[in-house]
Amino acid sequence: MRIWICLFMLILGQLALAQGIEIKKIDQKIIIDGKVDDLWSYADSAYNFQQYFPMDTSLAYAQSVAKILYDDQFIYVLGVMQNPDGERGYITPSLRRDFFGDANDSFSILIDAFQDNTNAFIFGINPFGVRREGLIANGGSGRNAFSLDWDNKWRGEARQENGYWIAEMAIPLKTLRFSEGQSEWNVNFYRVDSEYAERSTWAPISRNFSIVNLATLREMKWDEPTKKPGSNISFIPYVASGISKDFQNDQPSETNFDAGFDLKYAVTPGLNLDLTVNPDFSQVEVDRQVTNLDRFEIFFPERRQFFLENADLFANYGNRGSRPFFSRRIGVARDETTGQNIQNPIPVGTRLSGKINNNLRLGFLSMQAGREDAASLPSYNYSVLSLQQKVFARSNISFLFVNKQTFENEADYDTDLYARWNRTVGVDYNLASADNRWNGKVFFHKSIEEVQPDQSFSTGFELSFGVPKWSWDISAQSVGENYNPEVGFVRRRDIRQLTNTVRYSFFPKSGGIQRHGPGFDFDMVGNKEFGFLDWDMNILYDINWRSSARFSARLRWQYTFLFNGFDPSGTGGLALPSGEGYHNNLIIASYNSDQRKLINFRVSTRSGEYFNGTRINFEGSLNFRYQPMGFTSINFAYNRIRLPDPYNDANLFLIGPRFDFTFTKKLFWTTFVQYNTQIDNLNINSRLQWRFAPVSDFFLVYTDNYLATNDEGFINIGPSKSRALVFKLTYWLNF
Repeated sequence: MRIWICLFMLILGQLALAQGIEIKKIDQKIIIDGKVDDLWSYADSAYNFQQYFPMDTSLAYAQSVAKILYDDQFIYVLGVMQNPDGERGYITPSLRRDFFGDANDSFSILIDAFQDNTNAFIFGINPFGVRREGLIANGGSGRNAFSLDWDNKWRGEARQENGYWIAEMAIPLKTLRFSEGQSEWNVNFYRVDSEYAERSTWAPISRNFSIVNLATLREMKWDEPTKKPGSNISFIPYVASGISKDFQNDQPSETNFDAGFDLKYAVTPGLNLDLTVNPDFSQVEVDRQVTNLDRFEIFFPERRQFFLENADLFANYGNRGSRPFFSRRIGVARDETTGQNIQNPIPVGTRLSGKINNNLRLGFLSMQAGREDAASLPSYNYSVLSLQQKVFARSNISFLFVNKQTFENEADYDTDLYARWNRTVGVDYNLASADNRWNGKVFFHKSIEEVQPDQSFSTGFELSFGVPKWSWDISAQSVGENYNPEVGFVRRRDIRQLTNTVRYSFFPKSGGIQRHGPGFDFDMVGNKEFGFLDWDMNILYDINWRSSARFSARLRWQYTFLFNGFDPSGTGGLALPSGEGYHNNLIIASYNSDQRKLINFRVSTRSGEYFNGTRINFEGSLNFRYQPMGFTSINFAYNRIRLPDPYNDANLFLIGPRFDFTFTKKLFWTTFVQYNTQIDNLNINSRLQWRFAPVSDFFLVYTDNYLATNDEGFINIGPSKSRALVFKLTYWLNF
């Protein structure tokens, strides 16, 4: 009898794992208050959540149930998250929208309306009622697959009860992109529980993949085919004003006033038109400074809201070191007389992006940047066309065309700086197997100029294979010496590069360690003229604890060839001569503590031999959470560089305290201080944000830069170099 009972329970378990969910229509609106109304008894349920972390072979210990309904305007989602051991506390970093982190309690839904298992929306909420929304691209795999920078209107509330907590959401159908007449969507639900350091999902996901992986979503069946949700227009006007003073160049104070707007129009439920007039990005948080001891440009991600929806259509061509299009080139011009970047006004811009049908995506962007008389630069138009055709289960072929062009007269500008146009074309094949074990891409891009040089291309491939115990990544690329996508990001030219990484993982069945294992990788860069330019080989070891703490270490042997002179001290001193190569041995390691603790930290080092000298590096952050009101963190970096005479030694400090206060879910104050001895600068950026209506904000931003020098360990703060005070008001209107 026991055997038959066990078999019966096993069969029921497998049937539960294979379940889908039906979404049913209701003729009454649900009040979003975190309470379980009688209407929810009519809804189908998603239950038997599967553990994803620390293991993926059993049902979750802290179980959850999700329900879903809809009416003509909203999709309603209910989550009930049980606590097996009764009442307890929960973790949130603050009351600020768009929280993130593996240790924060939360409940989320993923919606893949086109069932391509490649792109999805995510909506989440935590036990304090703090919401987040974002976009998932590339099937949920890779560094840039998950972004919380996208914003939109929706409602959500949470309620903490004895032994469980409740999440309730109302997501406007106008917020989503989908086709009419659909009978199924793909969805998943997942929960993060801090008490048991557990992450669980409704559709099972292998622990070697990301928790937002889209390969194994389940079907959500509509009781009626989907309909167009009516007119979908969002109008977002703004006004901004400010005063600034350049003390360094003894310039008089300047005041300014700006106004503009963004307009969003759903051409179809799956295709969206964005229009921006005189956009202002003064409310965007300042980039975090770094100590740059590299010979190449540093990549900073795009954060401006206009560029974010369907950003993968434009941004994911090529690889991290060779992007044919980089949206941060728009609105930023380079003054060749000073070598500095300057903000470039954008009078108008438009973008059309989304799904034409279930298999074809379109992205078109055109923006007009104003002239810069001080830098002797004409006005340029930036236009981008991207097409992505789905092939096989989850793969696609993508085509890109980028055009930067001016229509102004060459005679009015310095001929050394004037270029009438620059263009780039490219094709990528993006591989994603149905089971997500194989991922990769092959690409070829070419820049085109008025006087066309040879070697103006970039090509390469990436391939990765992953199963729970093994992972393998290999990539190669070739970048021509004259490849010049002026609206792209190219870290190095005239190179051939090959990289390879192999890892093995052990999964202990007991104890505090969730996963650990060794690995080996190498990276080789060279060209025809000099042979090897750089190479490194690494033996590495990773440890992940069930508590969410992580440790990683690698022993590195590397070679660096200088084809240009370079000062490794980062102080502008005497440069090492070109044509010399250096062999170095060093250690690279990092440790992240348990993120569930009120006080947690991250530390890392990259220390050992350094060109013809030595380097001791120590950096990281210390965080203190005073939940739910916010947190204080201190980011720091120290580099002690010792080189033989006549080259400079250096002690480089970068210290960045951050104070983040969330007085309510609508009022936030963030102050970011950055002291950087490499550029002798102390930067203060303080931002007050009042969200007075859904996705409508008042910003007050204060920025100050001081001359700050390090004299034998003492920080001498000089006079202010520049100062600015800016306010901005935005309001989101739906029609």
